[in-house]
Amino acid sequence: MARGVRVGRETGKPPWVIVVSCLAALVSLFVAGCKPATSPVPEGPRAAIVDQLYASYPNEDFTARVTAELTDYGFEVYLYQGDITVDLYRDLPGYGYDLIVFRVHSGLIGTDPQEVASGVGTYLFTNEPYNQIDHLQEQLNAEVQRAKVAEGSSSVFAVGPGFITGRTKGSFDDSVIIVNGCSCLYSNDLAQAFIDKGASVYLAWNATVGLGHVDEATVSLIKNLCSEGLTVKRAVSLTMATEGADPETQAILKYYPRSSGSKTIAELMGERE
Repeated sequence: MARGVRVGRETGKPPWVIVVSCLAALVSLFVAGCKPATSPVPEGPRAAIVDQLYASYPNEDFTARVTAELTDYGFEVYLYQGDITVDLYRDLPGYGYDLIVFRVHSGLIGTDPQEVASGVGTYLFTNEPYNQIDHLQEQLNAEVQRAKVAEGSSSVFAVGPGFITGRTKGSFDDSVIIVNGCSCLYSNDLAQAFIDKGASVYLAWNATVGLGHVDEATVSLIKNLCSEGLTVKRAVSLTMATEGADPETQAILKYYPRSSGSKTIAELMGERE
């Protein structure tokens, strides 16, 4: 099971928290086991960074800057780095995060429009090596698929919209979902799945995007949402104005549903009036 690492000030930490190191000389890191939905949680908003890319493409600067923005806003921040599994995705809604950043490989499996519409569409990759036995029922239902980053690379499991709606435990309860990966708003299928599971807004890119570009744009987006307090629509517009579309693919940042555009993240999370 992936272990969340809490980042933030020590505020009445429960006994399962162990101090392990410092991050960028700004905040303390605490190792915390993945908790069931019934575990006590700290007061105030909580955020998670799910970094499936960390094992192959770590970006400590990205992590530090995003963490600083979220912490300054008031979030308790938890990191999941490298060991991202199907079961982590399954359990994630139950951990009570108000905002989740997915830094992951992602893409379309079955790009025929009819296939996308039927649920064989947008998938988030794990680091869990693929085999034909594990998650068998989910594989038979196309809720979990075999995926590769590139030809010749090792196969891993990837989870799709059917998995999010049908297999995850708990609800996202007005969570803000930010997907730092490729083509996660080419279609609305995965976005709608998160909304159906209780998320208030889903922000992602509409085509393949370079990692360096999407990391910088995500930092800018979170700054605009948090420290600038902009509405979703204004935050996305300003991010695109300053960072631009992907220079190679012209991928752009979008949000879903459109009705979320007029609200700030505080309003979307129901945190305050």
